[in-house]
Amino acid sequence: MEKVILASQSPRRRELLSRVFSSFDVVPSFAEEVAAKTSPDEYVKTLAKAKAEEVASRVGADCLVIGSDTVVALDGKILEKPKDGDDAFQMLSDLSGRAHEVYTGIAVCKDGKTIVEHETTRVWFRELGADEISRYIASGEPMDKAGAYGIQEKGAQLVRKIDGDYFNVVGLPICRLCEMLHLMGYTTL
Repeated sequence: MEKVILASQSPRRRELLSRVFSSFDVVPSFAEEVAAKTSPDEYVKTLAKAKAEEVASRVGADCLVIGSDTVVALDGKILEKPKDGDDAFQMLSDLSGRAHEVYTGIAVCKDGKTIVEHETTRVWFRELGADEISRYIASGEPMDKAGAYGIQEKGAQLVRKIDGDYFNVVGLPICRLCEMLHLMGYTTL
């Protein structure tokens, strides 16, 4: 099998991809994370494609490159990583007691061909008090995560239920990725 490259520095994506491939390299993308703010699904697909294609241009067409981008959307408004603690507090307050969507775009590049898809998962938060939001922010966990929470860590305490792919909320929908890989002629099991 050709060399597999993950175009992301995310430790969560690295861990999830290890469930599909026993060996792969990580090559961070230098693609600018700037895209026209369109619908959340188009936004993440555009960024995932830009990341994967930028890395593919550096590592060679014979490598299989996987790029991904995740955002949270509340009422259609995109929530990315918080800028600071105040931004995280506002995001978590807005999400409190409500449902929102998590979108992840995935791009797979090989031999100059790119497939781009996305996955959507609906997530419901329980009601959160200002003091527990502040304590969660003080833990540092929200600061590098879209929507200011990580479902796979302490943020699991905030989530009442989900409808869809859990791994999508973590940052890499494994089933969707495997479907894309199959389209490109790869078997993953």
